[in-house]
Amino acid sequence: MKIATYNVNGLRPRISQYGSLRKLLDSLDSDIICLQETKLSRQELRADVVSADGYESFFSCTRSIEKGRTGYSGVVTFCKVQSAFSSNEVALPVDAEEGFTGVLENSRGFGSRKHDFLARADGLGEFDRDELLKIDSEGRCIITDHGHFVLFNIYGPRAACDDAERIEFKLSFYKILQKRWEALMRKGRRIIVVGDFNIAPSSIDRCDAGPDFENNEFRVWFRSLLVESGGLFFDVFRAKHPERTEAYTCWSTNTGGEIFNFGSRIDHIITAGSCLHENIDPEGHNFFSCHVKDCDILTQFKRCKPGTMPRWKGGKNIKMEGSDHAPVFMSLTDIPDIHQHNTPSLSIRYCPQVRGCQQTLVSMLSRSKSTEETKVEEQSVTSLDEEIKVQNQELRVISPILNRTEMKKKLKKSQSSQLSLKSFFQSSSTANKEVKSMTAELSVDHTSDSVEGSETEVLKSTTKGEPDESPCESDACNSSQTDKSQSAQLEWQRIQQFMQSSIPVCKGHGEQCVSRVVKKAGPTFGRRFYVCARAEGPASNPEANCGYFKWADSRSKRKQG
Repeated sequence: MKIATYNVNGLRPRISQYGSLRKLLDSLDSDIICLQETKLSRQELRADVVSADGYESFFSCTRSIEKGRTGYSGVVTFCKVQSAFSSNEVALPVDAEEGFTGVLENSRGFGSRKHDFLARADGLGEFDRDELLKIDSEGRCIITDHGHFVLFNIYGPRAACDDAERIEFKLSFYKILQKRWEALMRKGRRIIVVGDFNIAPSSIDRCDAGPDFENNEFRVWFRSLLVESGGLFFDVFRAKHPERTEAYTCWSTNTGGEIFNFGSRIDHIITAGSCLHENIDPEGHNFFSCHVKDCDILTQFKRCKPGTMPRWKGGKNIKMEGSDHAPVFMSLTDIPDIHQHNTPSLSIRYCPQVRGCQQTLVSMLSRSKSTEETKVEEQSVTSLDEEIKVQNQELRVISPILNRTEMKKKLKKSQSSQLSLKSFFQSSSTANKEVKSMTAELSVDHTSDSVEGSETEVLKSTTKGEPDESPCESDACNSSQTDKSQSAQLEWQRIQQFMQSSIPVCKGHGEQCVSRVVKKAGPTFGRRFYVCARAEGPASNPEANCGYFKWADSRSKRKQG
C-alpha cells in the first residue's frame, strides 16, 4: 500500500486547480492521503470539498476564535477503499480521533457510538484542561487506527525565533504529542507519523543552514526521536536517501525560492515499532526494515518546472498555480488484511451538514423569505404596471419640467463635488456622451400625438433662452475639462518618471530593485526598503538573487546573512 502526505496550502484552491476533489486525490495515486493546511472551518465542510467517491475522509478543523487563527491550518486524511462497511481493507481505519489530547468535544465522531480507542497520553498533569484544549483547537492532528499501525496526520505549528508565545505553544504541542506516541508504544503499537512538521532536522535539509542551524531546540528534539540518536523512530526519507542533497519539500512564495530549488525539507514520514512477521528473531527486524519499500518526494507537483518559468523580477506578473509544498510518499509491502470492520463514526459521511439532513435556521428562513418575497413581487408587478400606465398620462406633461429641475441639481452637484483621479483622464468624448445621456433623460416615451405636441411646446418654452445650455458655454466647459485632463496626464507622467529614477539598481546585476515593506512588529515596522528583484538561490549561482538591500531612506548596504 502507499501513503502520501501533502501540505496543500488551501484545499479549495487545489480542488479548483484540478477540477474536482476526486481528480486531486487520484493524482496522488495513494491508498491513504494525508493533507495539511486545508484552511477550512467546520462551517465550510461541504460535500464538494470533503467527499469523493471511493474515499472515506476524516477532518480536523480549527476551532480557535483567536484573531488570525480562524479558517487557518486544518488537516484531513482520505482513505481509498472499495467499501466503507464490512471491509477487511487496511486503508479503512477501524477507529479515528480528532486531536491527540483527548479533550475535544466529539473528538471520536459525529455519532453517539461508544468504543474503546487508543491509549491516552500519561503524565499530562502539568497541563490544565484549557491548555490541552488550546493545543487541539487549531485543527492540527487526525489519528486513524489501521489495525497493524496507528497513523498520525499532523500539521506542526510555525514559530518565529522572536515569538515567545508561539515557541511555547510549539514546545507544548510536540511534548504532549510525544507522550501520546510513548503511551501507544508501551502497548506494543506500531506508529506512523506523517505531515508538515515545520522542522528541518539537519543542515542537509535546509538551503541556507548556518553554523548554529542544528542547535535549534526543535531540531535537537526531532533528531532525538531517531534511531541513530537512541530513539525509536526512523526518518524514512533520510534513511532511504542518507546522502541526497537539495531534497526539499517547501519553498518561499515571496522570494521565488522554487525557481532555483532554494528551500527546506519540513514534510516528513517517520515510523516506529516492530515488524508484522511472526516467529522470527526480533533482532534486526522492525517495521521500517521489513515493510517500507520506498519513500521519495513527488517533485512533479512543484509549481516551477525547469525551463518553463520567466525571470522572477520580484514576482510581478508571475502566477504560480499550486502549493508551495511538494508531496512525500511511502510505499509499504507485506501488509496483510485485517478483520472485517466498518468506517469509524468520525467519517465525514456522518457529518450532518455534509449529508444534508440538518439545515441551519438561518438558511431555512432565508430561503422561505426569498420565496415569499418573490411571490409578493410577482403579484405587485401587474397592479403596479397598471397604476403606472394611468399615472404616466398625467405626468407626461409636467415630467419634462421636473426632469429639467432634477438635471440642473445633478449638474450642480457634480460640478461642486470632488473629482476622482480617473475623471481627469476621461476623454472629452466620454464627457460629451455623459452630457448627452443626461439630456436624453428629458425625453419621455410618447404614445399619444396630442400629448407629444403639448409636451414639445412645454419643453420648448422651458428650455428657450436658457443661458446654461448655450453652445459657447458648452464648448468652454469641454475645453476646460480637456485642459484639466491633459494637465493631469502630464503630472502623472512626471510622477512616474520620478518614481522610476528613484528606484535603485542592484550591485550584482545592475537591474532595478523591487520595494518591500517591513510587516513584522518592531522598531522598523512599516519601513520601506529595496532588494534585488531576482529569485533567491545559492550564492554560487550568478543568476540568483545577489543579496542587495537598501532602505528607502538611507544609504545602500549589503543584506546581512
